Amino acid sequence: MITREEVLQYGLSFPNTYIEAPFHDDNWQLVRYKMNKKAFLWTYERDGYININLKVDPEKAFFWRDLYKSVLPGYHQNKKHWNTVILDGSVPERDLKMMIAESYDLISDCPSKRIYEAVKKIPRGKVATYGQIAELAGDKKMARAVGNALHHNPDPENIPCHRVVNSKGELADQFAFGGAWNQAELLRKEGVGSTDGRIDLQKYRWIP
Repeated sequence: MITREEVLQYGLSFPNTYIEAPFHDDNWQLVRYKMNKKAFLWTYERDGYININLKVDPEKAFFWRDLYKSVLPGYHQNKKHWNTVILDGSVPERDLKMMIAESYDLISDCPSKRIYEAVKKIPRGKVATYGQIAELAGDKKMARAVGNALHHNPDPENIPCHRVVNSKGELADQFAFGGAWNQAELLRKEGVGSTDGRIDLQKYRWIP
């Protein structure tokens, strides 16, 4: 993602978001969270590149700045809580998406972080249900939020969302990695078998 359009499209893929140009200047286009109207993604052109400003956990701000030269203290914002990313192609898309997702989580107080941490605990060779993950993330009623968070998984290599199934053990038709067949193949490689798109929960369900 190096264009404004790509970044804005990704920002709008999160729930309850919208674009606004608050300064009567088309160079500044923001993506806000509807529930509190706070912006988590600022886009603008500067010195020939599209720049984006993202909210960041202060403990991670310097991590990103040290990792990439194109990640700088927030331009025109609190430099403790915001980073600027210059879209010059030097930041891998996976990390860029991760930073945008973290900014959304911080602005929206979204439980995605807790969900991802819970999913990371599912051991190889086991599966968990959306309801299980919701409960581990602190609210057993937010199974739908689990599905949404996994659809926006910013780090599939380390957040194994393919190990999450519904309460009947069924695989996801709209699975993030390309459909139920791909999810079944990833699970098969880990020793988890499926029949007609369904996992035997009595055999493979993870019991924390």
